[in-house]
Amino acid sequence: MWIAMGHTDMRKGMQGLALIVQQALKRDPFAGDLYVFRGRAGSLVKIVWHDGTGMSLYAKRIEKGRFIWPSATDGIVSLTASQLACLLQGIDWRNPQHSWRPKSAG
Repeated sequence: MWIAMGHTDMRKGMQGLALIVQQALKRDPFAGDLYVFRGRAGSLVKIVWHDGTGMSLYAKRIEKGRFIWPSATDGIVSLTASQLACLLQGIDWRNPQHSWRPKSAG
């Protein structure tokens, strides 16, 4: 799973995003990896991936706040599945914190 750094034109569909993966990121968009893109406002992400039979596109708009994104302007960053889950929930995936932890069992 990869985050595309910077912001992306969210008018692009799966073919346009796959073209960014191939030309700008120099990666194979048909290899089965997920590529995550964020719009300028930071409230919309799109994920594009090829599952072996066809290209798929997932989009999510967060209702409050913004998706946490690295500050670099180009390139890609690798993510684990749990980091992607945090990102899609609006949690800071770079340093997730437990909100509460019990102090004793009794």
